Amino acid sequence: MRKQVKAKDTLAVSTKIVLPNDTNTLDNLFGGSLLSWMDEISAISAQRHCKRVVVTASVNNVSFDKPIHLGDTVTIEAKVSRAFKSSMEVYVDVYVEDQRTGLRTKCNEAMFMFVAVDQMGSPIEIPEVAPETDEELLRYEGAMRRRELSLVLAGKLKPNEADELKRVFED
Repeated sequence: MRKQVKAKDTLAVSTKIVLPNDTNTLDNLFGGSLLSWMDEISAISAQRHCKRVVVTASVNNVSFDKPIHLGDTVTIEAKVSRAFKSSMEVYVDVYVEDQRTGLRTKCNEAMFMFVAVDQMGSPIEIPEVAPETDEELLRYEGAMRRRELSLVLAGKLKPNEADELKRVFED
């Protein structure tokens, strides 16, 4: 059995203020800037999990639910939701904080996939994730379905071999 790392031990948090050079002509945060911020903090989370160099393999299910405006305070939280043999999914939540009330509103989320690599750039085995909270468990279980769907769509897994996905449709 592989070593386990608690999901909470992979938490990485970053807080930024949206400055003029981060915005478009509508004074909203560029989506590309937000993606860059999310990639950076999720890489830190992935590195905390495996204590190795990681590379971004894919970005999945990015949602831009609410615009982020010039001057907003943005907090990005990343945590490993599941680890496979050498890859891991990092779930990222983005919040905007109301400067007057301190109320945080979730405005974006995404899932990043990382692969841990050795000095030669080859994938290496990593620890498993030990989810503890209900949210961590929900994301842990969902990560396998998302992985299988991604592999099916990429032609790397036959649909009839996607056991977790089959269970969703059999229930």
